[in-house]
Amino acid sequence: MLRVRRVGRQNAVKGEKPEGDLTVDLPIPAHFRCPISLDLMKDPVTLSTGITYDRQNIDAWLDAGNRTCPLTNQELKSLEQIPNHTIMRRIQDWCVQNSSLGVERIPTPRVPVAPVEVSAILSEISNASRRGDLTGCCELVKKIGALGRESVSNRRCIVGDDTAAGILSAAFESFAASSMETYMEGMDEILTMLVWMLPLDDEARSYLGFHSSLRCMVWFLKSGNLAGRRNAVLAVKELASSSNQRFLDRLMETEGLIEALVNQLKEPICPITTKASLMAIFHLVSSSPSPTPPEKMTASRFAEMGLLPLLLELLVDSDTSICEKALGVLDGICGSEEGREKAYNHALTAPILVRKILRVSVLATEFAVSCLSKLCKNYRGEDGGILVEALQMGAFQKVLVVLQVGCSERGKEKATDLLKLLNAYRERTECIDSMDFKHLKRPF
Repeated sequence: MLRVRRVGRQNAVKGEKPEGDLTVDLPIPAHFRCPISLDLMKDPVTLSTGITYDRQNIDAWLDAGNRTCPLTNQELKSLEQIPNHTIMRRIQDWCVQNSSLGVERIPTPRVPVAPVEVSAILSEISNASRRGDLTGCCELVKKIGALGRESVSNRRCIVGDDTAAGILSAAFESFAASSMETYMEGMDEILTMLVWMLPLDDEARSYLGFHSSLRCMVWFLKSGNLAGRRNAVLAVKELASSSNQRFLDRLMETEGLIEALVNQLKEPICPITTKASLMAIFHLVSSSPSPTPPEKMTASRFAEMGLLPLLLELLVDSDTSICEKALGVLDGICGSEEGREKAYNHALTAPILVRKILRVSVLATEFAVSCLSKLCKNYRGEDGGILVEALQMGAFQKVLVVLQVGCSERGKEKATDLLKLLNAYRERTECIDSMDFKHLKRPF
């Protein structure tokens, strides 16, 4: 049913309300309704199975990874969507016939961009970039970006071009090396499109890994709008997750990058940027080659930037995914002497780490145990410090449970080491939180 508001004729006196305002339920012919949403189709397209759907709904179905016809459940031989002009004209005629009831005519949808058009624009971008026509290149970048925002089909067509990521990344590097201020709009557009294409291929990463490109990404992280900051941090995370040590070294050498990533946690935009920042930091703190001078360790630099209190604050009340990532970063930070000193001096370190054992996920538990193990193993005070704090929070009993419920070999090794360290101070204090032992298989 299509609910329309039928408006009565205006009274002659200016300013009076119309008479006879009525809400009418108008039945929609079955063949005009999308089988997915049951709403009136605005852009009908037919699949290889012969069934017609509204383009927006079938795009969402395909983007979710489905490769069958929603109505017949038949496997799709092709993902091509053919505009059904006959149905479209009949829907428009039906709208005109019912215009007296308040039904507005559906405009004729734009024809989606074809792969050959995308390929031609990308080729022009590449040629313009190579010959130094950056102004023309920037205009072409805006053109293809506008096409991508126009519809999901257009975006899929752009992403489906194997050369797109490499060409756009090369253009980004050309803009960055020339004049960031002049071509800022074009670079912003490119970052948006590259996020559509994640994960990127090696060619695209190589251009984004240039020092000029990285400096521009730092600018977006610090001074860009919300969308620009989000896209930049996702691009940095993509580079940081690379197994290529060259990219990681360049990231760590880029002035202002570490501060910019920490600021994304201080002033979060959304969960996506928080998770991307944590993952980028995790890869960076885990990548320092050994042996590395303490003053050059990435973990030490992040610790000096005040990252540890931010991580503990995140761990107080965040979802599973963020907790896992924050604990992973904290484990890396505690691998440095500066990081451990910051942890020893923070009142929430032991309580939060012990609290997260067995309460979030297996991965989070292993990170928390590993972090506690590093802190306890390297503590040099005679008072027991963090070991006594952990025991008071019930760490000994919880780590025993970790060994019983099962974990990875690395996790077992860390848990065993931690138990040995805690056992030496066990007689000083004892505390058990019975709520944390629901996984226990046998008494101890």
